[in-house]
Amino acid sequence: MTTTQISRRAFAAIAGGAFATLGLAACSTGGGGGAGGGAKGPIKFWNMPWGASEFPKIDQQITTAYKPKSGLPSATYQSVQWQAFNQTFATAVAANTGPAVSSGGGTQAFKFAEQGKIAYADGLLESWKSNGLYDDFLPGLLDTMKTPKGYVAVPYNLDMRVLWYSKSLLEKAGVQPPTDWQSHMDACAALKKIGVYGLGLSGGAQGNAFQAIVGWMINNGGGIFDEEQKPNLVTPENIEAIEYVQELVRKGYADPRSTGYSTANTQAQWKAGTFGMQVEAPGLAAQLGGTLAKDVVVGDPLTSASGKKGALSFPNNIMMYTNTPTQRGSEAFLTYYFKNMAPLWTQHTGIGLPVLKSIAATPEFRSDANSAKIIDAWQPVAKTWAAPGGLAQFANVSYVDSTPPMTTFAQNIIALKMSPKETLTALQKSLDASIKS
Repeated sequence: MTTTQISRRAFAAIAGGAFATLGLAACSTGGGGGAGGGAKGPIKFWNMPWGASEFPKIDQQITTAYKPKSGLPSATYQSVQWQAFNQTFATAVAANTGPAVSSGGGTQAFKFAEQGKIAYADGLLESWKSNGLYDDFLPGLLDTMKTPKGYVAVPYNLDMRVLWYSKSLLEKAGVQPPTDWQSHMDACAALKKIGVYGLGLSGGAQGNAFQAIVGWMINNGGGIFDEEQKPNLVTPENIEAIEYVQELVRKGYADPRSTGYSTANTQAQWKAGTFGMQVEAPGLAAQLGGTLAKDVVVGDPLTSASGKKGALSFPNNIMMYTNTPTQRGSEAFLTYYFKNMAPLWTQHTGIGLPVLKSIAATPEFRSDANSAKIIDAWQPVAKTWAAPGGLAQFANVSYVDSTPPMTTFAQNIIALKMSPKETLTALQKSLDASIKS
C-alpha cells in the first residue's frame, strides 16, 4: 500500500483517540509576522517519509541548505515515521515540544486548528502573491485548505483515485479504453469473456474500495458532505452511483473475494493477469513493476450517467504551528522550501503528485506519462472528501478517512447485502452518531 494510504488509516486513530484526549484550550492566530508561541532555537521542520529511501535524504539536504536572513532562525530536519505518527504529533504538540512546521496526516491540520495549535497561513499566502508562488498552485488546491478562520495549511503533494487499465488485456478483449459509464460496463463485459475482472476492488480492512466507491459517487455529482459540512448521503446522485457499482458486481465483473481483499491482494491479481481495470492510487503501475509498469496505464476520467466527471482527491499539506520561535521565521522557511522543493519530483523520489504548476511542467516530471495525465486530466475534475458541498476539508472528514464505518459501507455494497438506499442510510446514521458524540 502507498504511504498516503497508510497516512489516512493511521490518522483515523487521531480523530478517535489521541486528539480527543488532549483537551486543549482554543485560540487562533491570523498567520501574520508576529512572534511565536514561546519555542526557542531553530525552526523545527518535521516531515513524513512520503517516498522511497532517497526522499528523506534529498528532503533533508533541501532543509539544511536554508540560509535565513539576518535575525531569522535556521531550520532543522526530522523525519517522522508513519508508524504511531499520530501519537508522536499529538504528544509533542500538546507539550509544546513539537515542530514549528510539518507535514502529517491529510486532515491533521484541521484537528489541530480546532485546538488552537495551528498558525494560519493567510499572511504567508498573501506574501506569495508578489513572488509568483501563489499563482503557481494547480487550480482549486488552495481552496481545499480554506476555513472560515483562514487557511489552516498549504497544499504540498497530491494523491488521487484514478482509473487504470491494462492495454494488453483490453486489446485481447477487443475493446477500447472506456470514456463513460456505458463504455466502462461494455469493457467489463468484454474482459469477463476472457476471464478477467474489470472492476478491481480491495474491500478488506487493509483495502481502499470505499475510496473507489466514493469516487464513483463524486463522478456522478454526489459525495458525502453538503454545503453545511454535514453528511448528506441519501441523494439521487449517490443512489445512482451505487446502483451502477452493484450492477457491475451483480454481472460478475468483480472478483467475488473482493470484500476481503487488501491492496496487496489486488496487486497480486494484476500480476496474475486477472484484473484488467481498477480505480486506484497514482503509483499503481510503478508498484506493479516489471512488464506491467508499461502495460498498466491511466485512462480518461469517465463521464457518468448524469453527464459529469469527477474523482476523489487527497491534498496532503504542510502546516505551521503557534509554537514557533517566530512566525516570520516559519513563513520565511516555508517560502524557501516551496521555491526549492522541485528535486523531490524531478528526481522521482516517489513523493506523489506535485501541487505547483512549475514542477508539473518540468520535463523530468512529465517523463512519467501516467503522472502527467493525472495532473492534466484528473486533477481539474477531482474533489476532496468535502464533496459535493465544497472543496475545503474540515475536522469531521476524519470520520470518513479510512475508518471502520467506511470499510463496512464498501463491503455491504460489494457483497450486495443492502440496496443502495439502505447502505447509504446506514452510513448516514453511523456518521451522524459519531459526529454528535
